[in-house]
Amino acid sequence: MRILVVEDEKVLCDTIVRSLSRLAYSVDFCYDGGSAMELLAVENYDLVVLDLNLPDADGMTVLKTLRKNDDHTKVLILSARCDVADKVDGLDGGADDYLTKPFHLEELAARIRNLTLRRYTQNDVVLTCGDLSFDTKARRAAVGEEILSLTRKETGILEYLMLHPGRPVSQEELMEHVWDNSVDRFSNSIRVHISALRKKLRQALGYDPIHNRIGEGYVMEDRK
Repeated sequence: MRILVVEDEKVLCDTIVRSLSRLAYSVDFCYDGGSAMELLAVENYDLVVLDLNLPDADGMTVLKTLRKNDDHTKVLILSARCDVADKVDGLDGGADDYLTKPFHLEELAARIRNLTLRRYTQNDVVLTCGDLSFDTKARRAAVGEEILSLTRKETGILEYLMLHPGRPVSQEELMEHVWDNSVDRFSNSIRVHISALRKKLRQALGYDPIHNRIGEGYVMEDRK
């Protein structure tokens, strides 16, 4: 999952980014509304964590600008404004959730899981493909009782493929949703990570559930 964090309190922003990165999310960030709108105009995100009190352009301006052309990206407002009227304005303005400061990082992570899983899997929190399972809450993959040792990028790739079973996912799409905006799109980084992931899956399952359809992308399929 690819997330954009927009928060002008730099210490808080950096703390959120580190916390989400440890959970294997791909996270971009910025400290003002103008930069947020520039990123949202050229990049694709699954979710935006958005403060309201921002320099350059406030959070409501960012939200309304996003919603003019994008009804799909999830938006979680993160704000010190705790009045009911502020929450109503935010939700009516197009936000999907509203979390007031101060907050616990665990609650933020839970709300993000809820929003992203609602988009793809409704109430399910464990994705499966044959004997392979992925616990989206613990962000942990397993084959039967065996827990797989995966890197953050391998975890992100596996989750995204399991969220789209049977559908070809291109390298470009994986770049957008698993990597951040610092990646060199001309490098072979994604192929290296996918190759390592497939090797681990073969060792655990006895077969490779990821297939490369030439000209289309990678497909996650159970062995027939």
